[in-house]
Amino acid sequence: MLFLSLNTILLAQETFQIKGTVTDAKTQQPIEGVTIIGKDNLYAISSSDGSFVINNVPNGNYTLTISHVAYTTKTMVVNVNSKTITISIVLNELTTNLDEITVTGKTKQRLADETPMVSELVSKEFLTTNRENSLMQTLSKIPGVSTINIGSGQSKPVIRGLGFNRVSVVQNGVKHEAQQWGNDHGLEIDQNGIEEISIIKGAASLLYGSDAIAGVVDIQPAKVPAENSLGGEVNLLAESNNDLLGISAGLQGRKEKWYYRSRLTYRDYGDYKVPTDKIRYESYVFDLHDNYLRNTAGNEANAAFSFGYVGDSFKTETFFSNVNAKNGFFANAHGLEVRTSSIDYDRDNRDVDLPYHKVNHFKVVNNTTFYKNKHTIHLELGFQNNHREEHSEPVPHGYMPKPDNSKERVFYKNTYSLNARDVFKPNENHDIVIGVNTEYQNNNIGGWGFLIPEYDRFTLGFFGFSHIDLTDKLHFQGGLRYDFGSIKTNAYYDWFPSTINNSNGSTSRIYLQRSQNKTLDFNNVSGSLGLSYIGEKTTYKFNIGKSFRMPLANELASDGVNYHMYRFERGNLDLDPEESYQLDLEMDYSSKKLSFGFSPFVNFFENFIYLNPTSNYYETLQIYEYTQSKVFRFGGEFRLGYAFLDNLRLDTSVEYVYSRQTSGPKKDFTIPFSPPLSGLLSANYRFKKQLLFFKELQFFADYRITAEQDDIVPPEEKTDGYQVLNLSMTSNINLFSSAKAAQLRFKVNNVFNTKYFNHTSFYRLIDVPEAGRNVSISLTIPF
Repeated sequence: MLFLSLNTILLAQETFQIKGTVTDAKTQQPIEGVTIIGKDNLYAISSSDGSFVINNVPNGNYTLTISHVAYTTKTMVVNVNSKTITISIVLNELTTNLDEITVTGKTKQRLADETPMVSELVSKEFLTTNRENSLMQTLSKIPGVSTINIGSGQSKPVIRGLGFNRVSVVQNGVKHEAQQWGNDHGLEIDQNGIEEISIIKGAASLLYGSDAIAGVVDIQPAKVPAENSLGGEVNLLAESNNDLLGISAGLQGRKEKWYYRSRLTYRDYGDYKVPTDKIRYESYVFDLHDNYLRNTAGNEANAAFSFGYVGDSFKTETFFSNVNAKNGFFANAHGLEVRTSSIDYDRDNRDVDLPYHKVNHFKVVNNTTFYKNKHTIHLELGFQNNHREEHSEPVPHGYMPKPDNSKERVFYKNTYSLNARDVFKPNENHDIVIGVNTEYQNNNIGGWGFLIPEYDRFTLGFFGFSHIDLTDKLHFQGGLRYDFGSIKTNAYYDWFPSTINNSNGSTSRIYLQRSQNKTLDFNNVSGSLGLSYIGEKTTYKFNIGKSFRMPLANELASDGVNYHMYRFERGNLDLDPEESYQLDLEMDYSSKKLSFGFSPFVNFFENFIYLNPTSNYYETLQIYEYTQSKVFRFGGEFRLGYAFLDNLRLDTSVEYVYSRQTSGPKKDFTIPFSPPLSGLLSANYRFKKQLLFFKELQFFADYRITAEQDDIVPPEEKTDGYQVLNLSMTSNINLFSSAKAAQLRFKVNNVFNTKYFNHTSFYRLIDVPEAGRNVSISLTIPF
């Protein structure tokens, strides 16, 4: 009897595991974000490959409820009586009637597949697993996406070799507007709290406006919280290379139809280390103390809040956010004055000395959607204020006396945005979209160093397109867009007199004029046509389009010394808008074990704008002038993945871009910052069983192989090839609740402390290698 009692107790205490996959009934593709709920706090959400695991399940019968916003809810009974119960769940797409509105539920992946544009959905799981110091560094693992890096915490997006204002970054439906024209101006967006991003590769001007000539990073609004819910998370982060400490806390809740979201983030970091103790720049050698890249420390404090309402015929949400950052610039990247500076840059690796920048970006955005019969009307209104200050040591240059303060340049930019579109659905297989985008920018300047003038910029665009489901598998989309833009620059005169030689041999002291009062108008027509075909396991896409981009104020009217680049930059008021023609193709295959894809493109610029070095000098500084040329480009991405075992998957990707100028002063050369051939080998191993207190333990290995870049445009220099290994581990652990496990992430970047140069990095131009080995640990605690 004693034996039977002990055996019964042991059996009752023994726990088991439920694992499985969720797939679409039609396409057989995995479904991400499906919620699986049962009694006794059983809970799981399916990952990007459709898999889920529920641990610590006592024996017995359980009724599981499987739900997803785009699929019919399903229930099933599972009898748990062995170590591991494996189940397969198949869901059907949801079609429901809401009053007189017919809503056809499709997954975002299905909608992306039906759209001919080459795009990629980035999930929250990907963002969490691959998180780096900045949002764009996190996304750089995606084929075709790279970054222009400026230090350890700043970077700007590059898609297929094109960046700056050729890539639009959209957040909550409104284009992010800062000082993105600058080489050393990062992206003022807090990556914490972002749940999903859509990346469009190639011309997307039809939907997003003229600046989307190369692609779009579209940061989607977070999902509306469940009714009568309250929850949140705390994210903790620490890194070894720059002694970073960070915390981010988010809270969201909903009561009936009203809901809110909030987040606070703070990060503080010191100078980061590089795998060298010397930097060579302009024939000078600068020693680095303990491998620290001096004066690259900084801090960041961000706050965000939104509130919304979900009604029967409309929904609305208003977002408030503020990003505030202070970052040092590597001292030797700001000219050569540091040779005689009295600043002790090696005194403390956490202080921020001159030169440095401060930026504050405030944003208010409202998204409102109205449902009326067969019409869905979307309105997006936005206001942004970007205040950026660049401080450097005051020193005299040429005729300029020594300034009495450190404010070299100050920018105050206000941006007002309005987007409106009507989605009309005459029948179940046809969507007609008509819309308008308008934006007004006012940019004021300050400081003693002039580079670009004050300006006002106004753009207005009208567009319309049609999406037709020709069959369940074949889909057509085509449209046209008309844009008008106007830019008005203001006159600027030096605050100090310069000496000039007159034709009669005399000299005069005058205040030189750097820019003039000038108004320029631009207009253009763009459009695209495309087809997509969705088979059982294979998707094909074809898209051809024309897009354009207005010249920026710096390209038209700059006339000053850029000490960050140690050169004199001069604009050109005769520049025409860029016009681009692009053909995109994509083939994607996916099965339970094997997936591969190929995305080639061909691109021609009628008048590509770039900064060209000349043989002229201004006070010992080489003059660079903006000019235009015809440019031919082609390239693409290839992806291949295979699940060798249920818990082992290998993936590889290759990306390549070829660019050639076919006219202009640099004919037969490439264009600046052209990325080299690059490949990424990845392995993911998932443990089937719990190991100690680690649940759903996974190991990742990424091996980046990059070829040398010897296809350059002077004065660029060649960049050697390199190989870099990154390792990481993720796991769920029970800290306070078994229903909501915490996520632990441990990562080692640049495992072998390899010295290498990223060809698209800003600091590469001054012989600064990428960061050395970095160990990071993060913990996300949901509540």
